[in-house]
Amino acid sequence: MSILKKINRENLSPKEALEILVEGNQRFINDVKRDQNLSLVREELKEKQQPFAAVLGCSDSRTSLELIFDQSLGDIFSVRLAGNVACRKAIGSLEYSCKYLGSKIIVVMGHSNCGAVKAACDNFKEGNIEEITKLIQPAVSDEKTIPDSERNSENSDFVSRVCFLNVQKQMEVIVNQSDIVKDLLQKKQIGIIGGVYSLTSGLVEFDHQNAIFS
Repeated sequence: MSILKKINRENLSPKEALEILVEGNQRFINDVKRDQNLSLVREELKEKQQPFAAVLGCSDSRTSLELIFDQSLGDIFSVRLAGNVACRKAIGSLEYSCKYLGSKIIVVMGHSNCGAVKAACDNFKEGNIEEITKLIQPAVSDEKTIPDSERNSENSDFVSRVCFLNVQKQMEVIVNQSDIVKDLLQKKQIGIIGGVYSLTSGLVEFDHQNAIFS
């Protein structure tokens, strides 16, 4: 909160919230972190939180959202599940962040070389992992360009395409299964956008074409 304390979060627009994330990601790429006093931040946040963004990301240990977007405690309401899947509990968490904590934007963020996406590409089934891969399967099915003989996790192009489609599919699930999110979007109180994080470059490439903003 200390980093953005001068910004009126109540009046922050969804597009302005996205700009803050983009600027933070550029700092991360360039290895230029903002200074922050974490003791002060903890003190400011002990009674209340007001995250400006809600992000559904992957649980992958290499994709820490606060680091990638160079934000502090209290800035991002982080929902992380393998494969950034929009299960009902994840959607409920996003609803809470937007309706009751005042988040202005929902970001669904996939990433390159995602293990959950690879597992779905190989139709992996074991234990409760299958509950995750089956939520990614619609994206696998939607990918129509790769021939059958090359539709597996060894094909990096196939994995990349499925990753991008999975972000789109999870966004659709959120909007279609959440009356709360749909209502906030219609009232132009929030926006939703997808993006894919590159483990190599550190860049989050946002999908503006399929975003929903006021």
